[in-house]
Amino acid sequence: MPIIYNRLAWGKEHFRGFTLIELLVVIAILGTLAGIAIPMFSNQIEKARIVKAIAEISIMQKEIAAYVGVASDNFLPNTLDDIERENLLDPWGYPYEYLNFATVTNYQGARKDQFLKPLSSDYDLYSKGKDGQSLKHLNAEVSQDDVLRANDGRFIGLASEF
Repeated sequence: MPIIYNRLAWGKEHFRGFTLIELLVVIAILGTLAGIAIPMFSNQIEKARIVKAIAEISIMQKEIAAYVGVASDNFLPNTLDDIERENLLDPWGYPYEYLNFATVTNYQGARKDQFLKPLSSDYDLYSKGKDGQSLKHLNAEVSQDDVLRANDGRFIGLASEF
């Protein structure tokens, strides 16, 4: 027993604390790592929200197709309420936007690409994105973060990538 006691006593006598410089170096290293990690983490959260919006638009597109094929004698739903998605919010907390072109004349209110052509020929379905703002033309800066359906469903993604 005295051997163990002597060892513990030796450790206590020769214990040395950290200097202020050592503590500052550790804090600087931790700050640098946090400065790198936090923006990367924020970007991953935003990417996950975009992927979720794309998935939800894809699901709603399939539900609209099912509605056309079964419930309505080949007519598109007038609103998202017809497919029971009126209360669905996008990942940023805004409602999804839907416009059935059969209810308007000459694609009035339709989203348009850089050549001022409607994005789809049947309906518009999109999320306003992170900023919650959108204009009818994709060239507008506030429309670049929108997640949209285009080319009659052949493209679902960010407006900036269309």
